[in-house]
Amino acid sequence: MSATLSLAVGQIRRRPAAFAGLAVALFLAIAAVTLFGSLVAAQLAAPAAVRSVAVGGPGLMVIAGAFGEIAVLVALFVVVNALGFTLRQQHRDLALLRTIAATPRQVRRLVRVQVAATTVLVAVPGWAAGHLAARWFLAALQQRGMAAPGIRIPGTPLPMAVSLVAALLVGLAATAVAARRISRIAPAAALAASSTGYGRAGGVVRLLAGAGALGGGALLLRLAATRSADELDKAGQAALLGSLVLLVAVALLGPPVARVLAAVLGAPVRALAPGTGWLADANLRGYAARLSSAVVPVALLVGLSSTMLITTRTAEHVARAAGAATSVTKASDVWLRQAELGLLVCFAAVSTVNTLVALTADRRREFALLRLVGGTRRQLLRMLSVEAVMTTAVGVLLGAGVAVAAAGAFSRAVTGSVVPVVPGAACGWVVAGAVVLTVPAVLGSGLRAVGGSAAEVVGGERG
Repeated sequence: MSATLSLAVGQIRRRPAAFAGLAVALFLAIAAVTLFGSLVAAQLAAPAAVRSVAVGGPGLMVIAGAFGEIAVLVALFVVVNALGFTLRQQHRDLALLRTIAATPRQVRRLVRVQVAATTVLVAVPGWAAGHLAARWFLAALQQRGMAAPGIRIPGTPLPMAVSLVAALLVGLAATAVAARRISRIAPAAALAASSTGYGRAGGVVRLLAGAGALGGGALLLRLAATRSADELDKAGQAALLGSLVLLVAVALLGPPVARVLAAVLGAPVRALAPGTGWLADANLRGYAARLSSAVVPVALLVGLSSTMLITTRTAEHVARAAGAATSVTKASDVWLRQAELGLLVCFAAVSTVNTLVALTADRRREFALLRLVGGTRRQLLRMLSVEAVMTTAVGVLLGAGVAVAAAGAFSRAVTGSVVPVVPGAACGWVVAGAVVLTVPAVLGSGLRAVGGSAAEVVGGERG
């Protein structure tokens, strides 16, 4: 076990960019579970007299449960996506281990130890962030009369322990799926796959899982659409959960879907920029798994944000027309939804930036080879600019498609029409935010990745 631990730590030190995304995702997962676990612990630890105080809104336990459900699901979604990227970056290293007689069990054990080591490394910062966030959030609820004044965040370590165990279980479960292919195929086949671009973009199991998630999301949206007009709150919850499940389907079916969208968008790009546009389009379509890793966080950001904005605006429109308020339109609950949206945007934004930076930084050898055959740094940066714009466009289209489906189902339930009320300016800001996060992240990391001596980069990679 000590040899496996040493090898795992060595891989983390050798490829920090590959593990950065996984570390941030696990940090967010631990912080989220600690945050909402601390709120539950605060309610349970409060004296009976404090718990019996009447408050506005649904109550602390309901708020913690509702927020925690969505936030933890999003955090786990980000963890699975980040782990898949981490393993793809190690495809060649793991394949080489298989060629020198490492067994499939040993490879899977190595990946499990890597995940466990990364989780332990981010546990303390995650606990601290979650505890501070719980204290701030509880104070904000008390200020708005949605939590009893006498409730305090307790010093019990139970939420921290639960968050660590939850993150480990999720990471190890994701490892069992993600490491399955590299550990089961023949060593020579694994090495050949690693040299042609991270192996196959998908598989039968992944496609079946994606189809299942797509069906589950459709069922949830059908449930939202068939709610009666007086069940607006339940329709909104079903629509939001349905959008999240559809985004899981996007992640699972991402490589083939992203390749198709890239091909559609690539035609005008190749016409407008015959040189760099052609190369950028070829890169995106040729490395579908890498493109999928890049667009999934963007789709998550756009999909969830737009769904919440459109459903809230539609509910407000219905409430104004009826002259009544629901828990979706009351001032206190509007604040709650804004806070939930901010939390989800934080998850998605951090995942987007981190994934794109890591993906671009890991392409140093590719950029060096292009420079050795005559490409200049300026040409490479132009190519990256086109790639960044196309990546953003694919992610925005996927996220917008999910939001349109979810918001349409919600609108069907509360207005009888599948056409919701769209806050154009707010959705425009969401798209602008995706552009601001994506393009500078790619170009900033790309500027560093194309630097240095090309010959030394290629020679160092071989050595």
